Parts: sequence; C-alpha cells; structure tokens
Amino acid sequence: MGRPWRGRQPPRRMLAIRLHALGDVVITLPYLKALSEDHPETAIDFVTLAENADIPRAVALFDRVFAIGGGRSPRGHLVAATALAPRLMARRYDVVVDLQRNRASRWMRRMIAPKAWSEFDRYSARSAGERTQETITFAGLGGPTTTAPLPMHDPAAGLQLLYQAGWNGRDPLVVLNPAGCWNTKNWPLAAYIDFARLWRQSTPWSATRFLLLGTASLAASAAEIRAELGATVLDLVGRTSPAEAYAIVRRAALIVTDDSGLMHMAWVSGVPTVALFGASRAYWSAPQGAHTRTLDSSDMPCGQCMQPVCALGDVRCLKRHTPARVYELARELTDSVAMASAL
Repeated sequence: MGRPWRGRQPPRRMLAIRLHALGDVVITLPYLKALSEDHPETAIDFVTLAENADIPRAVALFDRVFAIGGGRSPRGHLVAATALAPRLMARRYDVVVDLQRNRASRWMRRMIAPKAWSEFDRYSARSAGERTQETITFAGLGGPTTTAPLPMHDPAAGLQLLYQAGWNGRDPLVVLNPAGCWNTKNWPLAAYIDFARLWRQSTPWSATRFLLLGTASLAASAAEIRAELGATVLDLVGRTSPAEAYAIVRRAALIVTDDSGLMHMAWVSGVPTVALFGASRAYWSAPQGAHTRTLDSSDMPCGQCMQPVCALGDVRCLKRHTPARVYELARELTDSVAMASAL
C-alpha cells in the first residue's frame, strides 16, 4: 500500500521506520544505504526502538536517528510514537517508508501526512530483504540493490576489546554463534565444537581464533565452548554494545550461526555466512547473496514449524546437519568468496 513520490525533483527529506527486532532493523540498512547513494540530495532519517538504535546511530547513513521507548509493549510504542510525532512533523518529510507496518508506525505516518508513502509487506513468503527493497521502490524512489559494507562513524569500535581478549591482529577470526532464541533454533553446542576442531585441522585455517559474541544470556554456552577449545577461543560474550559487536563481526573471515541478530549483522557486512535454520522460516530471514549458504528445514514435513519446543522431541531438523557437512559447506563458501575476490 502507499502513494508513490511524483515530484519532478528528488524528495528533500525522507523518514524510514523500522522498530523491531534488532536483526530486522539491520536488514534494512543496506537497502537504505543504496537508496542514499541513488539519491544523495535526499536527507534520510530513521525511527526505531531505543534498544535497537545503537547500530543505526553507528553507521554513517542517517541524518537523524530517533528512538522511541515502550519496551515490548505495543501500547507503550503507540504512546511513545505519539510523543515523538511533533518532532517528526516539524521535519516536514516528503516521503515516509514504513518498514514496520504496525499501529505505532502507521500512527506516526498519518500524523506526519507526507506527500508520498509506502508500507512493508509483512506476510508474503519472501525474504525480508526483497520486501524491504519492494517497499522503497513502491514509494517511487527507484529500485535499490544492497551495498556492503556499511560505513561506520568509528570503524575501530570494539577493536581494543579484541586485543584484550588475546587477538594478535593477524590470525583469521571465525565467529561461532549458538544464539538461537529457542531450543528448536539451536544447532547443538557439541556440533559447533566439532566443527571448530575440523576447521583448525585444515590448511590455511590452522591459526584460526574462534570468536564468541552476543549478550550475557550466552555465557553458559560460551563457557562450554571455551572448556573444549581452550586458548583458540576469544570470548567477548556480554562485553560489547551492539555497535561494537557489529564492528567486530565485520573483521571475521566466516561466521557459522543460528538464526539470530548477529547472523544479520554478518551477512549485511559481506562476511561469509553459513546459517542453520531449524524452526525458523528461512524464506523470511535467510541471509542473502553469493557470500552466504543456508541449511534449513523446508524439505521436512514438520519443517519451519515456528514452535519453541520440538513436537518430535529431538530437533532432528538441526541435528541432521553434521559438523563434517557444515565444514564442507563452509570450505566451499570461503574458497568461492576468495576466488571471486581474486578476479
């Protein structure tokens, strides 16, 4: 839905809205960066939730980033959006691109009353990136393609933390990310550990350091991985801001990951990404591009169930992917990316 821009000149000022979750916010950024390159005369502002504002503020993309409160409460978001509306109205936006499409984002758009607007398709069985691009196009702003990496105000963010954790600045970094929010989204920790051992046995990856990032909720998993892999692990779990984690993951040679926010940070930055999807709907949020590979459950009768507890009791959709299979896929991917870079 929407009303496309019909002006003879590009819009002077545009507002993009994406409130949650962090990974979904990150997905929008390359498309908005491509839009800014296509329309350098257009100032782009961004509205998101306060807990997701760190990365949008860290990238050199937006004129202003507005953050609203409300936590996880839809009513709280609506109240916060109402409080913010006068500031947004004063900015006199020509175009509003609503990449959220809920009550709060629609209320903001209606209060602003822009000349042109568009709304995100929340339900189609297509990737979030494709639907983001479509929303921008429908606003009459052309058809942007993704660009990576996104420039940061401080490209060295988090670098000192890496050095403090024991990195020498030279050894390849491979991110292990067992961060699925449900049991049905978790590739087993033992599989991550066995994958890491296979990886370090190979040439030219014998000097690899395995990097752990994320919130403090991953501390127990990180401790188990450290106990098995010892000094090869750099553990920054619970020690970084989202922006620092985003800057750090950009230095990685590879990430092997559950479906999570860090997965999105990696692939939008051009980092080779092997993603494992169990209960998640891969057609919505699988990483995009030639530098990614996805193993998902779409071939199974019970696949992509979106249930936090496995109905069969064994999470076979993830356990069937062996460390050896993931290792071979990761080697194929990194070799392919290296070959493409050499051309």
